[in-house]
Amino acid sequence: MTFENRNDIPLRYTWDLTQIYKNDEGFHNDVDNSTKKINQLSRFKGNLNNDTTVLECFKALSDIALPLEKASCYAYLKNSENNKDTKAQELIEKVMRVFTAFSQASAFIDPELTALPEDVIDGFIKDPRFADNSVTLRKIKMGKAHVLSAPEEEMLTGASDVARFYQETYSRLDSGDLDFGTINVDGKQVHITHGTYSVLINDSRQEVRRKAFESLYNAYEKNINTISGLYNGSVKYDCFTAKTRKFDSALSKALFYEEVDKAVYQNLIESVNANLKPLHHYMALRKEVLKLENLNMYDISVAMFEDAEIAIEFDEAFSLVKKGLEPLGKDYQNLLQTAFDNRWMDVYENKGKRSGAYSMGVTTVHPFVMLNYQKTTHNVFTIAHELGHSMHSYFSSMAQPYEKEDYTIFVAEVASTTNEVLLLHYLLKNEKDIKLRKFLLSYYLDMIRTTYYRQTMFAEFEANTHGMIEKGLPFNYESLSDKYYELNKKYYGDAVTHNDSIRYEWARIPHFYRGFYVYKYATGITCAVNIAKKILEEGEPAVKNYKKFLSTGCSLDPVSELKIAGVDLTDKKPHEVIAKEFVDTLAQLTDLCRKS
Repeated sequence: MTFENRNDIPLRYTWDLTQIYKNDEGFHNDVDNSTKKINQLSRFKGNLNNDTTVLECFKALSDIALPLEKASCYAYLKNSENNKDTKAQELIEKVMRVFTAFSQASAFIDPELTALPEDVIDGFIKDPRFADNSVTLRKIKMGKAHVLSAPEEEMLTGASDVARFYQETYSRLDSGDLDFGTINVDGKQVHITHGTYSVLINDSRQEVRRKAFESLYNAYEKNINTISGLYNGSVKYDCFTAKTRKFDSALSKALFYEEVDKAVYQNLIESVNANLKPLHHYMALRKEVLKLENLNMYDISVAMFEDAEIAIEFDEAFSLVKKGLEPLGKDYQNLLQTAFDNRWMDVYENKGKRSGAYSMGVTTVHPFVMLNYQKTTHNVFTIAHELGHSMHSYFSSMAQPYEKEDYTIFVAEVASTTNEVLLLHYLLKNEKDIKLRKFLLSYYLDMIRTTYYRQTMFAEFEANTHGMIEKGLPFNYESLSDKYYELNKKYYGDAVTHNDSIRYEWARIPHFYRGFYVYKYATGITCAVNIAKKILEEGEPAVKNYKKFLSTGCSLDPVSELKIAGVDLTDKKPHEVIAKEFVDTLAQLTDLCRKS
């Protein structure tokens, strides 16, 4: 459902931003007061050498950051309602200017604290007065061995500004300059964009998918030399900064600052490589069900079962999500209902509203959820997904001080995906319609395929590309494309026709310009499947541990946080669980397909 005018949407389906500020005046008061306090930070410069001053400095930082963060959330949420609203744009511009001033005014703090002797930092960590700041102090102590001299740090800061050139230039090329061509669909010329491609590649007609695929990848192939040059620069920068900061590899540096054991990355790639046959079998089943002579790379995403959607109104969809999440307990159910009743959610699309969906935790208030609900299965799962983020934010903010409430990127997708998996299990347990059951089973398989297998293939590619630079191996569009093509064949197997154009798929993945980011999607779904399984099999003890995990914020390193929920990513067992889940789901789908 889409509304031309936002004012036509029933109030109960819109979020209530007056719960943050009654009006814009509250926003301006917070931003202006923070600006005044920023100007007073200079009194700490050169004086961070005793517990009293350091404690006062931490307090001053929080007094500035908390209202600024609240204000920035308000501005972003307002802008999401209508991205053409110039007043909302002005709010964003104002708060971002102050954030920049805050960053500049506080730049001296980390270097001064890092320069303190280790025993002094240890003393702060043990001191109960510094309890709220223990994570910051722990990270400062941890990073001491990799901090350079002041002039060297200044040079690296300047280099980071230059390094953004690679990502920014790629983004401009990919979003604006590449011409993906035009294809004929039903007698009409359709220009290929990222948006139209995502629709056409899921068209039920193979010929339409083929033309869209070839048109898109033709553009990347024509520009592959330039794109490989940009990626070369990005990878070289990762390797340069790792070496400069005395790490043995770019991967070690990335994992170090995320506080993630290297075994986590190694276990992921090794475990997936050991369990590729089930994915090959799924590709073979897909080929059989779709009745294709050749299963091309442009055939692996199209729906296997048509006309099998969960097409229901939002109220019914919300109730269905609540039903699916009943294993998480009455308090979780009550929170979900509160989110609806107290207008934490903005449900329907209106003209000018930002596309997609997200959840945003607002400090001292509560999370807000933006949706653009349509009557599709994907949108039902999006409700569960975004409310998972919201509940994670809520539990953390209730249990942790402001300085520790924000969970890390590494665990960011765990709660949201756990909700999706629980909902899937509920639907599969209760759905009697064979066609819809087959659709749901394939939906689950594709969730695991795209998030576990595919993202791990990306992660393995990244490890290889950084290794090329670190070992002095050839790094050009041919070596990159050959490596990607080799991985594609290994992951998808013999049932797939590995079209030559797919060797250039690496060139269209923007996440590769954020080194070693994609693996977190794969570990996230691994954790979610494990946690959901524990909750469904063990009941209350597992739920209790899961809620403890949701309440940790960033108070522990992410691997330790996940151990609270019963998932140890330094071990291969979690991967055995998700591999078995895929095998069992595939067996159910195969059985249904053969019977009907």
